[in-house]
Amino acid sequence: MAQFRFRLQQVLKYRAQLEEQAKMAFAQEQLQYQAQAQRVTVLRKTLAEHEPKLYQTNNQAEIWLLRNFIQGLSADIARAESALLEQAQRLNKARQHLVKRSQERQLIDKLKENQAKRHAQEELFKERQQFDETATIRHKPQAV
Repeated sequence: MAQFRFRLQQVLKYRAQLEEQAKMAFAQEQLQYQAQAQRVTVLRKTLAEHEPKLYQTNNQAEIWLLRNFIQGLSADIARAESALLEQAQRLNKARQHLVKRSQERQLIDKLKENQAKRHAQEELFKERQQFDETATIRHKPQAV
């Protein structure tokens, strides 16, 4: 039985490499997204800790400092949320790219499977034909 050889094996290997690169890029974008989400969470927590202090003090200088700090913190939160949104968009693009690469590889992989099945069926058919031929040649008709 002849061994199956897939003619597009190099293409399949290349597509698998592209998929692996897309996985790595997606993982990196995911880490960056998580880090940015953590920054936003920390900033919000800091704001939540300092806002009540504004109403607990009577000192005008301290109120002025707290208001300025809270305003700056609010601006930082807005920038961080904007960066988080941009990172989410990059993450989504990386996910779409990964899905595309995966589908491209799976397409070639499915072609390989189909060709391997067809090859196996053809080899089995050839083998059966050979057995039938051998049996026909060896068969001796009975004398009547």
